[in-house]
Amino acid sequence: MQSIGERLEEARKRKGISIREAAEATKIRSDYLHKFESNQFDIKLPEIYVRGFLRSYANFLKAPAEKIINDYNGLGLGENKTGRGLNRETYGRMDLTVGSKMDKEPGENAPTTIPEQIATNDDAGPRNPATFVPPRSDSGRRSPLNVDLIIKGGALVLGLAIVIILGIWLLGGRSSKPTTTANVTSSTDAIWVKPLAGEPILPLVANGPVSVTVTTKGDNTILYKGTIPRGDRRDVPRRGELKVVSEPFQNLTVEINGKLWPMQGRDSEIRAP
Repeated sequence: MQSIGERLEEARKRKGISIREAAEATKIRSDYLHKFESNQFDIKLPEIYVRGFLRSYANFLKAPAEKIINDYNGLGLGENKTGRGLNRETYGRMDLTVGSKMDKEPGENAPTTIPEQIATNDDAGPRNPATFVPPRSDSGRRSPLNVDLIIKGGALVLGLAIVIILGIWLLGGRSSKPTTTANVTSSTDAIWVKPLAGEPILPLVANGPVSVTVTTKGDNTILYKGTIPRGDRRDVPRRGELKVVSEPFQNLTVEINGKLWPMQGRDSEIRAP
């Protein structure tokens, strides 16, 4: 049975990203992610943050977050940590305080998230640099001038966006040459012409994330254009001589007559079968 760290590492490698890229995407420190993948969960943070970061990282990697949290709870690490008694007592008092306040004053709005309460409690210990809850103003007052500035700034941004959209639309309408390639969408394969049954194929194998464009040399018909994740393969029809453009080319290998050939440069030509 795989450990929590092995499942997280395997899920990250399936996405073809590094720990640094995952940290930038999740806003969680890279050393914490590295410890998670190494099954080291003693990162000197309250349990609520450890579980929260672990759940966020699992959701980002599209791993079973609930299963990972249950397995983490089964380790009993949170019960063995020392030096956290004060924080646990503080959290418990805050929960009881919020509950009693809601019973006495049901009409008032009470805070609903524990991390936000912890961030505003001065007795809960020093502020944790790994948390992302913005600090509140001591006075709790908002100046009407700030609201006016926000409204004016929003109107300015909206006006600029409208001008940019109109400019793009006008430039696109004046273009006399229709574009021969489709716009790159958010999907991995922007263009992929699937081979017909019995048609010769050119398998494209990704050793790492690679952007690939395959066109016919005669009429520049695009057979494939997109990004292939690491370990994936795309089969394109081998219709005459082909031109393959890959970036970075070191991450692409093509299969010809059952033999794998690594790309020797960004632009390569494949002879007709």
